[in-house]
Amino acid sequence: MANALDISPKGDGGVLKEILVEGDGEKPSGGCKVKVHYTGTLLDGTQFDSSRERNSPFEFDLGKGSVIKAWDIGVATMKKGERAMLTCAPEYAYGEAGSPPNIPPNSTLKFDVEVLEWEGEDLSPKKDKSIERFIIDGGEGYTSPNEGAQVEVHLVGKYNETVFEERDVAFALGEGSEENVIDGVERALSKFKKGEKSELIIQSKYAFGDEGSKEFNIPPGATVRYIVTLKTFEKMKESWSMDAAEKIEQAKLLKDKGTKYYKDGKLNLAIKMYKRLITNLDADSNQSDEKKSLKLSANLNLSLCYYKLKEYFETRQSATAAIELDSKSVKAFFRRGQALLALGEPELASKDFAVVLDIEPDNTAAKAQQALCAKTLKQQLEKEKRIYANMFDKFAKMDAQKEEDEKKKQPDVMSSLGEWGKEDRHREPSEFEKENPNILMLNGSGEFKDM
Repeated sequence: MANALDISPKGDGGVLKEILVEGDGEKPSGGCKVKVHYTGTLLDGTQFDSSRERNSPFEFDLGKGSVIKAWDIGVATMKKGERAMLTCAPEYAYGEAGSPPNIPPNSTLKFDVEVLEWEGEDLSPKKDKSIERFIIDGGEGYTSPNEGAQVEVHLVGKYNETVFEERDVAFALGEGSEENVIDGVERALSKFKKGEKSELIIQSKYAFGDEGSKEFNIPPGATVRYIVTLKTFEKMKESWSMDAAEKIEQAKLLKDKGTKYYKDGKLNLAIKMYKRLITNLDADSNQSDEKKSLKLSANLNLSLCYYKLKEYFETRQSATAAIELDSKSVKAFFRRGQALLALGEPELASKDFAVVLDIEPDNTAAKAQQALCAKTLKQQLEKEKRIYANMFDKFAKMDAQKEEDEKKKQPDVMSSLGEWGKEDRHREPSEFEKENPNILMLNGSGEFKDM
């Protein structure tokens, strides 16, 4: 293999590559899902596997350790359409154990590999390829930023190969919208390593949405690309690593942030802060009165945010969580009542407003809401009454029509009698008829006559 190139990271000859057919374009990066055809043989030419013979290409996630080391190393150097022979030493293949029964221990293997295609690493929450990553430089270390981590990044945004923004920006992860960082970039950054540089392809729902961006001249529903470099980051201290005083301090900080975002009308950011507060304190088995008070406040504020966003199921859920912490919380019962009323449950809502009035008999807002519940319930009952009345009327008409149809199916008795008359016209009178001469008889036309 005079043309073989040593591509092993240590330069120890563990992975040799000989290009058989040149490819073109870019090379896949770590995390990409790669599709290949291959044929594997021992050094003596004995074939032990072939996707070509099965006519079934093989797919794997590059750089994730799902294949032998030689493949993660070798395929990362190949372009689309490229075909190469990889010669893999045992320590880069199946090692001392081999892979019985086809691959003996300590075997050097040869793989004829062809890269058919690949797609980026899917970082989207629903795995629908709405956020794809192509790593340019893998960065260093093994950790990534967590929620709340302070990050410093360099962004280059592109649409149709035109750069629409390029800047350095620092922010707390999860609060990037404060610095006009799109959601897709934030979500991807939680998977980055320090110093990593990657290209992101981000569909509209995690970019500029159905509105687009007039500032950047990006139309509605557009997919954009970002080259993102995570220059540095400082992780937020995890809840499990904090002592009681630190947890309280962090919770107060999150509450203050949430309140600020709420006052600024940034309800989604406020919700993030309150939810983080609750999650962090829920993880602690030691629930002091101060922690319960902070969680109560966070749940009440969450229910208010959700109510303003018209997310009534979440409003009810957060208010219920607050009631579980304080069974006499007027705000919690009032807010849950509002949510139930909005969800079309006036009877249940009225019960919550009744609890408010039991605690605060002069609460005019609760009285007004209860009156609204009564009015709504009355309207619902009247509507149901109309529906049932219409339903019964419809059924009655259907029954009448059915009766009419049944009558039409019955034989015409008079007509039938006429036919019988025709048949009986020339017959002799019966003995009964002779003894009763005044009996009604049929004439020849089938009509009755008095004899």
